[in-house]
Amino acid sequence: MIKKGLKVRVIAGRDKKKEGEVIEIDRVNNRAKVKEINMVKKHVKTTKEKKGGIFPKESFIHISNLKLIDEKAAKKKEVKK
Repeated sequence: MIKKGLKVRVIAGRDKKKEGEVIEIDRVNNRAKVKEINMVKKHVKTTKEKKGGIFPKESFIHISNLKLIDEKAAKKKEVKK
């Protein structure tokens, strides 16, 4: 089960084989936001308080395209080498 704060690897899509930490989960739509994965550009209009521009941000990716990384098993493999 994928939860907030766990490390995952992308197994499909343009960011395939990249790893990151889960930031947010959308259980209704089976999607998750992963840090520095599936970046999109958001166009923001200038207001009195904020300066506008084009800002990169993470977008949701479907949970079926993510694979949970077992950190304990990875550490054991490193020790054996």
